[in-house]
Amino acid sequence: MALFDDLIGGVVSAVAGDKAAALNQFLQTNGGVTGLADKFQKGGAADVFSSWVSTGENKQITADTINQVLGSSQVQELAQKMGVDPSQASSFIAQALPQVIDKLTPNGQVPSTAS
Repeated sequence: MALFDDLIGGVVSAVAGDKAAALNQFLQTNGGVTGLADKFQKGGAADVFSSWVSTGENKQITADTINQVLGSSQVQELAQKMGVDPSQASSFIAQALPQVIDKLTPNGQVPSTAS
């Protein structure tokens, strides 16, 4: 598991730069790739999330959809950790999350988190 956590940390750092710590914690809080896949499915955006996992082109997502899928309280919590306005945080997630998920799923599959 530590190797996988290191991989996630490296990918997040490459995509998020100085906001990596907050985004990494956000991913962990949401159950990683598997947990986020579940949230996006329940939130009606499974097709968008699947495009990030697949080897094809990534679909874009709006900040409003991020708020709808993840909930405004999660976005506000991330915004506080990043020291930005919640609208900036949701825009940041909408921009960074597709890249992070895409890089964490290079074979087009959600990685297993089983030990």
